Amino acid sequence: MKKIFVRDLDHVPEGTAVTLLGWLKAKRNLGGLLFVDLCDSTGSIQIVVKRDQADSSGPPDQMEQPVATATATQVAGAPYRLLKAASQESAIKADGVVQLGQSGKEVHVTAVEVVGQAELDLSPRPRSDFDVFDVSRADHLLRSRHFYLRNEKVMAVLKFRHLLMRAIHNWFNQHQYVEITAPVLTPLPLYDDKTALQLDVHDDSVFLTQCVGFYLESAVHAFERVYNIGPSFRGEESRSKRHLMEYWHIKAELAWVNLEDLIRIVEDLISHTVSVVEPQSDEIMSALGTQLCMHGLDTPYPRITYAEAVERLHHLGMEFEFGQSMGSKEEEALSKQFVSPFWIVGIPRAVEPFPYVVDQKDTRVTMTADLIATGGYGELLGVAEKIHDLSELDERMQEKGKFGDERYDWLRDLRKNGCVPHGGFGMGFERFIRWLLDIPHVRDTIPFPRTFRRRIFP
Repeated sequence: MKKIFVRDLDHVPEGTAVTLLGWLKAKRNLGGLLFVDLCDSTGSIQIVVKRDQADSSGPPDQMEQPVATATATQVAGAPYRLLKAASQESAIKADGVVQLGQSGKEVHVTAVEVVGQAELDLSPRPRSDFDVFDVSRADHLLRSRHFYLRNEKVMAVLKFRHLLMRAIHNWFNQHQYVEITAPVLTPLPLYDDKTALQLDVHDDSVFLTQCVGFYLESAVHAFERVYNIGPSFRGEESRSKRHLMEYWHIKAELAWVNLEDLIRIVEDLISHTVSVVEPQSDEIMSALGTQLCMHGLDTPYPRITYAEAVERLHHLGMEFEFGQSMGSKEEEALSKQFVSPFWIVGIPRAVEPFPYVVDQKDTRVTMTADLIATGGYGELLGVAEKIHDLSELDERMQEKGKFGDERYDWLRDLRKNGCVPHGGFGMGFERFIRWLLDIPHVRDTIPFPRTFRRRIFP
């Protein structure tokens, strides 16, 4: 078992003997000294190998012998020769003594073992310094994603993903939500069948979940505050920078709430999680060469109605009809008018699914709101009041062509048995990360992205 990590060396006194396990990131040969950057999951340390008498006495062909055929046992006592022949990305075990060098602590090596030789000629090298977000490299990097997870910038994004996920879970726990593990396989989509990914399971046509909201509606009548963080799937193709075929969805459902309550809850969630991850993210931001977006800290966020948003777009000279769904172009144009995230309140009933309450003051729209990010990053999440009256639900189902579809009968049954006013919100986790880290595309925020028109690999 590994006992010491690179980061631990900060607290190890000079002269201490250590054993390091990691990967060869880079090396420099200066005369009789070999300087090797050995890295692990916590950082990188320079190890120094001197060309001693044992190394220099062998014949030239032995000294240049590839490590793939020269194991540690075969050339025991020759660390210089081993490391000189070892390729970048090789896994290394190095015994040595901690010393203070010109640029800080380093380890002077006494013995080396090549644990795993790197035989593939990958270009660029996964741990080298290059722009992993460069669109011209995207195809190659995605095909070899299983190697490029080792890149410092990719690692930084995934570390941030971990921190942010933990902060969100903690927020839900602090506010007494119960986590509900909803199913991934479902007989009913939220929107039209064609927008979901369909499967045949034992001759039964089912879908990969688009949204766990229906299942949280059931659970909220038991626990009153519930949430789920899990995968969702999109069958409707999109080539935008903010869409994936498979993504992670943060969903919550609450009893006894209205639209105003939901807006305030979301603002608290975002503000709190940003404030929590910010002091933990210095190394991550340094690796990425960016700064964490702090625009979500100051609440409440500004609000405009959907009707006002349409008017603003017209003033900007953009053609947009009331009742349409706003896309990236419209949301980016509106976001330039704000210095913080902002709400678009009252999304038209024509574009929202049937479970959402219609606004009785303006029956063209629903009791919903979308939160739009700064910087042109588009919609982050949506909140909605849910219909709890059966007659209202039936009217909306007829409007959406769902009435009489027996797959939805159990949702109707919920309205017959003590259903209460309730509502919820849903946010694409990758969109949240992309906005906070200023990343060009959501595919770079998830370990193994599933994008449209790409073979699923690895």
